[in-house]
Amino acid sequence: MKNILETILESKRAEVDERRSLYPVKLLERSIYFETKPLSLKKYLSRSDLDGIIAEFKRKSPSRGMINEFADVQKVTLGYMQAGASALSVLTDTTYFGGSNKDLTEARRFNYCPILRKDFIIDEYQVIEAKSVGADAILLIAAAMSSGQIKTLSRLAHSLGMEVLLELHDEEELEKIPDDEVIVGINNRNLKTMTTSLETSFALAGKLDKSRIMVSESGISKAGDIIALRQAGFQGFLIGEFFMQHTRPHYACRKLINELRKSRTT
Repeated sequence: MKNILETILESKRAEVDERRSLYPVKLLERSIYFETKPLSLKKYLSRSDLDGIIAEFKRKSPSRGMINEFADVQKVTLGYMQAGASALSVLTDTTYFGGSNKDLTEARRFNYCPILRKDFIIDEYQVIEAKSVGADAILLIAAAMSSGQIKTLSRLAHSLGMEVLLELHDEEELEKIPDDEVIVGINNRNLKTMTTSLETSFALAGKLDKSRIMVSESGISKAGDIIALRQAGFQGFLIGEFFMQHTRPHYACRKLINELRKSRTT
């Protein structure tokens, strides 16, 4: 029986083939964003004046269904940045997350912090596509590909000036991390059961080289979670559903960041 990731990847391959025929690489390379130098996610996550929050825009998910169907990309992402988010994450998958490339480009128009394209990237075409829509970094999921594929897509992203957030789910995937990949994400959601536990991040943190920037993803809902994760060595905290389940996601983001900053002074 297929797990959700296998199901998604199967449909994604067909989607990529269709998009490649409709929008050839030569057309993507005409985008104005091919002339624009991407912002560094690594640098923004390392800034001492920010809190490492990667605030995510997504309308739905396979685990939760519809979360915030009518959220406005411009209002929410600009609100995230103004609230003090270090970076943005924008879902571009349509079928399972209700997103689109247009969402990311819209966010790019109004924000000057790094934007991560979050999708199920398995093909070089998608990396070039990410650059063409204004992404500064891409997500690569270790469970979705081999070590060789990760290296190939990472090097292509780097050659285009983009950075990579390599997402892991368990200890077995540690061996897939390329030597030159700096930003590593730990997704706290189990792909087979869809349950979430921050213990995944704590368990894997001690097994990663301290020279890497670690990002904890999923299941973060309060300042105390971030404080504990920070003590374990994490510098980035990707938060989506917790913000998006609110009528005004950017207000929830602002409240969390204010609580974090208040904790530093008490």
